[in-house]
Amino acid sequence: MDLTGAAWRKSTRSNGASGACVEVADNLPEVVGVRDSKDPSGPALTFAPQAWRSFVRGVATR
Repeated sequence: MDLTGAAWRKSTRSNGASGACVEVADNLPEVVGVRDSKDPSGPALTFAPQAWRSFVRGVATR
């Protein structure tokens, strides 16, 4: 999946001190990318936008 043009961001709840963060790019119309913030040139997982929204809703209700 081509993630050129992805605008990566960390959660506002991210703990920068531990370095255990993920970045999300949800600005692309057909895909949401997730990657390790310590390895920005490394691999990224990709999800369909609807699947990502379902995941975020599920996490938010816990």
